[in-house]
Amino acid sequence: MISHTEIAHEIIDKVILVTGGTGSFGKKFTERVLRDFNPRKLIIYSRDEFKQFEMAQRFPDDRVRFFIGDVRDRERLEVAMRDVDIVVHAAAMKHVPIAEYNPMECVKTNIDGAQNVVFAALRTKVRKVIALSTDKACNPVNLYGATKLASDKIFVASNNLSGPQGARFAVVRYGNVVGSRGSVIPYFRKLIANGAEHLPITDDRMTRFWITLEEGVDFVLSGLVKMRGGELFVPKIASMKITDLARTLAPRLPLKIIGIRPGEKLHEVMITEDDSRSCYDIGDRYVLMPMPRDDLADIYGQARLVEPDFRYASNTNPQWIGPEGLAAMIEGLDPEGI
Repeated sequence: MISHTEIAHEIIDKVILVTGGTGSFGKKFTERVLRDFNPRKLIIYSRDEFKQFEMAQRFPDDRVRFFIGDVRDRERLEVAMRDVDIVVHAAAMKHVPIAEYNPMECVKTNIDGAQNVVFAALRTKVRKVIALSTDKACNPVNLYGATKLASDKIFVASNNLSGPQGARFAVVRYGNVVGSRGSVIPYFRKLIANGAEHLPITDDRMTRFWITLEEGVDFVLSGLVKMRGGELFVPKIASMKITDLARTLAPRLPLKIIGIRPGEKLHEVMITEDDSRSCYDIGDRYVLMPMPRDDLADIYGQARLVEPDFRYASNTNPQWIGPEGLAAMIEGLDPEGI
């Protein structure tokens, strides 16, 4: 496990920029870093001035700076990244149906934006860049997942461009975030508050990986400590059935099966059998490398190549969230509905 001291060594007195920083992750990341560490500056880079205004009211701290800009704009990124030590790339177009209907817009943000972040970081001599990915990037069946897979490949391969003393790039991939904006829990809660007579379920067999915002932020911070460049980190997190989630939120409401939507999977996968050839178990997480390596135990303290044909999927995951654990996760959600 990564200690508070190790994370502090990475963060204290550093200048950090978060793309898409007004989103659920960015706000929780800002809260945690300001509370527990002491960055010299934390730059929130996003394109929505009203969300920045709201966030500034929530974090009236001189260390927080707000920078209007879009990841589609490389020149603006270069201006924003001057004297920045660490970039956390959280900006993305994430809504699956909207991405399917607006494919080129999704490509511009998720793929072109990734390239822009890379080249801006290289030109401004950023030290570390860590990008947030998603389980939907693994064996993608929708455009959002496909663009995030391309983004992951861009960040991993960019280590070949930076040279021995240049920026280092890594990726973190995890599942659905409990209570994040646009996720199923706020949606179900809104239906319940409005007097819904049932909760819609696409398929009663559906399973998903779940992680809390706090766990997601912790995983990114620990990834900043562990990364050497080229890694794709996957946490060992729990799964649950969507029906269990619905029944925990509304035990008395019936469930109505409405069918799987276009681009939706029955179960999510974070590591495929093909990935297993260069996937290592390093204790609290898996790490996917561009190619097999025999020196990872020296880097991480422990590293074991997973079994051939290993698959990390939400339906076969040995770790499950029970009713009590699920209720605790839901009870701890931010009342502001991050």
